[in-house]
Amino acid sequence: MNLRHYSYNFKMPERFALYHNLQILAERFQIESEPTSYEPKYNIAPGQNVPVIIKDEDERKCVIMRWGLVPQWSNDPLIGFQMINARAETVAQKPDFKNSLRKRRCIVPCSGFYEWKKVDKKTKIPYHIKPRNDQFFGFAGLWDTWNKDGGNLTTFAIITTTPNELIEPIHDRMAVILSKEDEQIWLDPNNQNPDELVSLLKPYPSEEMQAYEISTFVSNAKNEGPECIAPIKR
Repeated sequence: MNLRHYSYNFKMPERFALYHNLQILAERFQIESEPTSYEPKYNIAPGQNVPVIIKDEDERKCVIMRWGLVPQWSNDPLIGFQMINARAETVAQKPDFKNSLRKRRCIVPCSGFYEWKKVDKKTKIPYHIKPRNDQFFGFAGLWDTWNKDGGNLTTFAIITTTPNELIEPIHDRMAVILSKEDEQIWLDPNNQNPDELVSLLKPYPSEEMQAYEISTFVSNAKNEGPECIAPIKR
């Protein structure tokens, strides 16, 4: 892929982890149909393939999608590198996302995510943010399938909102993390009410999260493994 003409517009989250095994993942999200291949990862970046949960009729399925939404109408699949996130405040109005909000919603399972706190022009401190009492976060996502020139590409974007009290000192946006109750509503294919769906897109309670400083090892998207989430020892 030639990415010279595409500027990366990475926002919150720009990297996350999914390192629990498939059985634990299936139990937590009540998945009835699992992907044929799944590799736990500690440093997932835009453009990578990720397990994503959808509801097809009455069955929850875990399917593999690429991170970076490519709308059906697009002529170029590389647009996905500019569409890794969708803003909750405008998702119901933007042509890129409004149809997916009504008809193609998903949950992106996450063991934890990363954010970099800007200290000065040259220094950014990475943090790992993870659930306090659960094994997973469930990001609110949108998906679409792109079919052109014989290609078939299924992709997704993660919805972001304003930060809670924990995230605000680190970043001015955060991913929408759904409660277990809201996951049911979000995945319901019969619900196509934009107002009700947008009402779910709110900051996650800060008391249900924890954040700690980690090594800059994670800053290189090529690095992988438990070292990514190891806390800094002071």
